[in-house]
Amino acid sequence: MMKTLNLAKVIRYNNLLKIVTFLSALTAQTVLAAPEIAQPLTNNPLIQKPLIITTIKPLAIIAQSAVGDQARVEYLQSAVQSAHEVSLPVSALKKIDQADLIIWIGEMFESRVAKPMALVPQDKRITVMQLPLIAPQNTGIEQEVGSHSGHMHTHDESAHSGLSAHSESSAHSGLSAHSESSAHSGLSAHSALSADPHVWLNPTNANRIAAEIQQRLNLRVKDIISAEQIATLATELAPLRDRQFLVHHDALDHFTSTFKLQSGLSIRDASGASQGVRSQYRLRQQAIASAASCIFIEPQYADRDARVIAQELSLQVTLIDLQGLEQALVGDAYASFIQTLALQFKGCFNDLQNP
Repeated sequence: MMKTLNLAKVIRYNNLLKIVTFLSALTAQTVLAAPEIAQPLTNNPLIQKPLIITTIKPLAIIAQSAVGDQARVEYLQSAVQSAHEVSLPVSALKKIDQADLIIWIGEMFESRVAKPMALVPQDKRITVMQLPLIAPQNTGIEQEVGSHSGHMHTHDESAHSGLSAHSESSAHSGLSAHSESSAHSGLSAHSALSADPHVWLNPTNANRIAAEIQQRLNLRVKDIISAEQIATLATELAPLRDRQFLVHHDALDHFTSTFKLQSGLSIRDASGASQGVRSQYRLRQQAIASAASCIFIEPQYADRDARVIAQELSLQVTLIDLQGLEQALVGDAYASFIQTLALQFKGCFNDLQNP
């Protein structure tokens, strides 16, 4: 009887040992196989991609081109708002809280959103006008705009303006790792607007903004529009360099300076505000003297004043979309936007296109 019990115990022990050995081998195999099934964060469908929120559509175009499918990009500007008039409803404030990165131009351009932007932590916010971007040459500023003090400066000034030594990660792209403590530096409306905050209309600036976004998300830094594409556009626009035009508001300097075009005559100032009677009279005289070809209007502005001048001076009216309101947010969005803008610009000068 005792021998039978001892034999049963041995059998149970051996079976248990086999089970433990099998489970140990299975666990070891799983651990060894784990590295083979690991996936990058952004390619894992179970992990949500970073969310980028921009205040205006042009910055969303740049952001989407910068990140491709590595992040989600949304913007707060509605189709009926100009970039100067963006305001934030409660739903937008909630979206900002959820974002991984917020991008805006700056207080001088978007004064209505300055307070909520001031509450966004610096590591989640990019203030575009604080980046070392290129200013239009036809404003009398030699090179860059954006510094610790928020003022425009020439190359000589920038050497001593406190643009910090670059961090190692950004040295190759020429972007400073400066703080954003000057977002509310008290610039007057005149000096701020003279900087022309429509910086996205210069492709080089767009590449610099894109590089800042890519670095913030630890992505490979690459241009969103190539030097070859910019050169092609310059060649296409070269025949128009001596041709004058009128534009609804003073927003084209970055574009015209880049491609060495006439700066244009503006019906409204850089903020989109109407000018006085004397300025309007002088505008008409200049348009006649310079043989202006047409008037550009923008889809988000009421254009009655532009059409009145067009009728008085027998000028054609041409639509130009400086904010890319019709541009889809795709991988090559910025290059497509600038190419479309060049086509719209050429549309003003039909006599050169259809001899």
